[in-house]
Amino acid sequence: MMDSAYPEFMNAKQVAEYLDLNEKKVYSLANDGLLPATKVTGKWLFPKALLDKWLLESCHNGVLNDRLLIAGSDDPLLQMIVGDMANKLGSTALIGYTSTGTRQGLAMLSKGHVDMCAIHWGHAEEASLRHPALLQQYSGHRNWVLIHAFERQQGLVVSREIADCVNSRSIQPQELLSSRWRWALRQEGAGSMRALSEWLHNHAFTIDMLNSVDTCNSERELASYIARGDADVGCASQSTAGEFGLGFIPLCTEAFELVIPKNIYFRELQQKLLHALGDGHIQARGDQLGGYNFSRSGQQVWSGK
Repeated sequence: MMDSAYPEFMNAKQVAEYLDLNEKKVYSLANDGLLPATKVTGKWLFPKALLDKWLLESCHNGVLNDRLLIAGSDDPLLQMIVGDMANKLGSTALIGYTSTGTRQGLAMLSKGHVDMCAIHWGHAEEASLRHPALLQQYSGHRNWVLIHAFERQQGLVVSREIADCVNSRSIQPQELLSSRWRWALRQEGAGSMRALSEWLHNHAFTIDMLNSVDTCNSERELASYIARGDADVGCASQSTAGEFGLGFIPLCTEAFELVIPKNIYFRELQQKLLHALGDGHIQARGDQLGGYNFSRSGQQVWSGK
């Protein structure tokens, strides 16, 4: 049968014929999240375009060695690393980093749209449980490894004037929940929204009770609102506050980690990025921004099975 005879979305029987596999093996690969597939009304459907890409990725550890696309959580230092790599690589490779928030990044990784996902999902001391539990909600997680990038401080980014008032104890951080203060928020599914929700819960507050002025799709966008005077407070990392010269009120220490598919883990671009996390020059830039701890950078902390 000619390739063009196969539909855009195939059933398991068609996939078995297309890939020359036993139909039972197709179901097994789909259930393990190793084949690109979606379940509609209880039946598996397989997008042919993604199957073709999966075949290419399976050949000699993949053919897209000149591409590294990153999605997920936003971080200024990771942005710097990617920017440095892109500048050095020039036109020889494509490397990009899109801030989508933790959950959307994982959804994109599970569908094969990106090659790596950055995540943070709560306090650092709970990351060894929270992060694997989060990853296991997505298809394909059995083919993922989790690499610790760094710990960082997460908290409230505020104007310098507000920070001075908090430091002088003329205002308490919880007073920023008053309708007097304008909040810039992140999109749903971002790790900073989870951190903010947990802090609000401790003060018997919820997100919808805040005086929100807008929803921002990155930490930099959030900080720019505050720097321009269009908002007073938002939740982001200390390094973001440092990048914009804003005040910062710490709420917690969090683990910032990278999710990478096992079959492309050893590609040159992925390894260059992981190596950069341990580079003294990069870490010095992180120290200038503030709030980073690199003691476990590059360690594998979880592997899907």
